[in-house]
Amino acid sequence: MTVCTGNICRSPMAEVVLRDRLESAGLAHRVTVDSTGVSDEERGNPVDPRARRALASRGYPVGDGHRARQVAAADLSARDLVLPMTSRHAQVLRRLANGTDPQIVMYRSFDPAAPQVTGAGDESRLDVDDPWYGDADGFEICLDEIEAAADGIVTHVRAQLAR
Repeated sequence: MTVCTGNICRSPMAEVVLRDRLESAGLAHRVTVDSTGVSDEERGNPVDPRARRALASRGYPVGDGHRARQVAAADLSARDLVLPMTSRHAQVLRRLANGTDPQIVMYRSFDPAAPQVTGAGDESRLDVDDPWYGDADGFEICLDEIEAAADGIVTHVRAQLAR
C-alpha cells in the first residue's frame, strides 16, 4: 500500500506505476497494490487531473475507478508492505499501527540513487516531492522519483515472496 496526504496525487501515481511494474515482472497475480492517504480531506475524490496527465504521457493505464480514502489501522495490519511518501506520513502510520509492527518503509528508500539515511530522524531526505502546489513540471518530477524506486520495490517484493 502506498500512502500520501490526500490520496489523489503521489500515492495513486505510485500505485499505478507499481501495478504496471509488478505485472511486467509476472507478479501481478500474487501481489495486490492499493493506496491511501493520511488525511480524509480528499475522501471520495478521483486522481488529480495533473497526475493523470503525467501518468498517461508515459503510457501508464489510468482508469476512472480510484476514489481517495484515508488509511485506517486495519489497513496496516492487513498489508505486508506500507510505503509512505514522506517522513511525516511514516510518523502518522507508525502511530496508527500502535504496536502491530507492519513493515513501514519509505517509498524512496528503494531508489538506489536516493540519499542514504541513518535513522527515522533522517527520513525526510527520502520524501517524494509534493506536486500539489506546483505546475505540471512538479508532477513530472514526482513521477520521476516514483519510477526510480519502483524496480527496487519489485525486487524486494520478489524476495519476500520467495521466502
